[in-house]
Amino acid sequence: MAAPIYAEATVAPDGQIHVAVPGLALGQRVRVSIEPEEAETQVESGHVIDIVEHLPGHRLFKTAEEVDAYINEERASWDR
Repeated sequence: MAAPIYAEATVAPDGQIHVAVPGLALGQRVRVSIEPEEAETQVESGHVIDIVEHLPGHRLFKTAEEVDAYINEERASWDR
């Protein structure tokens, strides 16, 4: 048995699938298997902050000012 040949195709509006496979002989019998691909989930595009807010867990800081205050506090602790 020869190695399988994999090809991709799109179903036409009339339900037909056209597959062209170079290298097969005219009149050669083949076995065809059709495996529908899983539908891709659409990811709604948005601002990265909106995406992060919907992630599980919580954010440590809510504003840029809180981040700056934390960093400044950490830097001040290095001098102690």
